[in-house]
Amino acid sequence: MSAQLEPSWRLHPMRAEHLPQVMSIERTAYDFPWTDGIFSDCLRVGYSAWVVTDPEDAVLAYAMMSMAAGEAHILNLCVAPSQRRRGLAQFLLKHLAMVARAAAVGLVLLEVRKSNAAGQALYTGFGFRPLGERRGYYPAHDGREDALVLGLEL
Repeated sequence: MSAQLEPSWRLHPMRAEHLPQVMSIERTAYDFPWTDGIFSDCLRVGYSAWVVTDPEDAVLAYAMMSMAAGEAHILNLCVAPSQRRRGLAQFLLKHLAMVARAAAVGLVLLEVRKSNAAGQALYTGFGFRPLGERRGYYPAHDGREDALVLGLEL
């Protein structure tokens, strides 16, 4: 799996016109998706938000990251289920790390569900290390699920 941008992929800052496609992926990928209002608010306040599209401008993947006080927080990183295992998530992680370094960020944080083994493997393979847990962080069908907090020092 390559973290290089395939010639047919295009990286863009996320804009409001991307949101219908982003929301379609979000609802397909997650049992408890973000709302369009959350995405709109993140764009409005200027979070670092990115989409990867194909040549027809179909969104394949997206990521959202906040940055402040020397830290970054990856809030959402999602690849359309039909596009997984092609290197898109690694490519977006590499791009987010580059953006964070350029903003003089020293630590990138994220949460991942304890049940999300694939996500944990992606992040730890990229260099993230466990920092702790957040009890009941995520909604779940049977109540709440704990999150692992991971960090990457830049």
